[in-house]
Amino acid sequence: MENSTLTTLKKQVFIEHEKEGTYLTLPFSMPDDIEWITLTYNYAGFDEKETALENGSFVARQQINIIDLGLIAPDGSQVGASGSNKKEITISEVYATPGYKTCALLPGEWQIIVGAYKVAQGGVEVNFEINLSKKHRRLYKGDLHVHTLASDGVFTVEELMERARKLGLDFIAITDHNQMVSSDSFPQARDISVIPGIEYTHYLGHSNFLGVEKPYDDPFIANTLEEVRTRFNSAHERGALIGINHPFQEGCEFKFDLNKIPFHYLEVWNGPMRESNLKAIGLWQQLLTAGKKISICGGSDFHRDDIPFIFMGGPTTWVYAMSPSRKDVLAAIRAGHAFISYAPHGPLVEMTAGEAILGDSVDWTKEKELCIEADHLLKGDVLRMVTETESKILLEAPSDGKCKLSYTKESPGFARIEILRVLLPGIPRLPVLISNPIYFQR
Repeated sequence: MENSTLTTLKKQVFIEHEKEGTYLTLPFSMPDDIEWITLTYNYAGFDEKETALENGSFVARQQINIIDLGLIAPDGSQVGASGSNKKEITISEVYATPGYKTCALLPGEWQIIVGAYKVAQGGVEVNFEINLSKKHRRLYKGDLHVHTLASDGVFTVEELMERARKLGLDFIAITDHNQMVSSDSFPQARDISVIPGIEYTHYLGHSNFLGVEKPYDDPFIANTLEEVRTRFNSAHERGALIGINHPFQEGCEFKFDLNKIPFHYLEVWNGPMRESNLKAIGLWQQLLTAGKKISICGGSDFHRDDIPFIFMGGPTTWVYAMSPSRKDVLAAIRAGHAFISYAPHGPLVEMTAGEAILGDSVDWTKEKELCIEADHLLKGDVLRMVTETESKILLEAPSDGKCKLSYTKESPGFARIEILRVLLPGIPRLPVLISNPIYFQR
């Protein structure tokens, strides 16, 4: 954790004996954009008296103070309470100490509940330390398309989380076919963010609705385009991130008109790189060239272990997000602040134009230069720039390593990165990384 992101507040309260058996509140101000809070407190809980013995000493200990702890959000709701059992609590959108709930740390006046359960005759001084970590953009990796035994997978959410942890993933999205999930059913973990979702599965196409527990009220069944649009429109209105899944996958191609339904991203990479994915990338390129701004992501479509070449994190979606919370991860995907790599250990890329990152738009008349940094390259990897007018090789890696390159955008449009690799002898190079574009506007 970078020290520059951490703010420490100290609070102190003195409680007289006469307030024993009452509750006090101690306010503090929560700034904007806080990722997590850790609250610790201490006080003199015992009176100790030492008595000398012939062969040593004995210390008599008597409990004289018991102070309980809790927390109230700016809207007056109880975030949690832990009695005197815990001297430290942590809360974020991803994890909370048992007895407290995960929640957005909204700016405003929060209140510490100070319960004076037992107070010595002379009163007690209670000291609080509040550590606040401010959100800042970092790179997170995850899989936005996995299934559990609630549909046609074979693993529980807990088992999928453990797999994700071993792979070093930061987030996964549960996307069972036509099955809604409740976040309350997900185990909490400090290191894995689990995103609720549903793969809306229709005979004419599959779509992910991510980030909301109930994207629509009616049953999933739909026999007309209008009924399908009703489900999509409801998900959109309720804030779901909507993706079009594997649009060219044989047997479950997406046959609805993309102009007639709302969506936010295309899943151009589903499972191992193959012809259907290359077609999806081609469709995306056509849409970009036509002036559309459409984000992409990938997903393994992981169900079980006995499907060849399919594994969790294959591919991995990498996002430049302000925190690993589902809200910030999905916001980054919606904004296009992401790239796709073939696996959790695959190549990485960072591309900027001034202050702009992947997914951002810049004024071409003021900013034309791109800086590209790539890592985890293998000998023979090809890094190419793809725009609306050209596909230009910028590097063929002479050995394993990393690179830093520049590129000048000669006209308005877009620019995105692909890294190609020979995966098997005799097979042409295939993408092992695809980035979202930076858009150049006049």
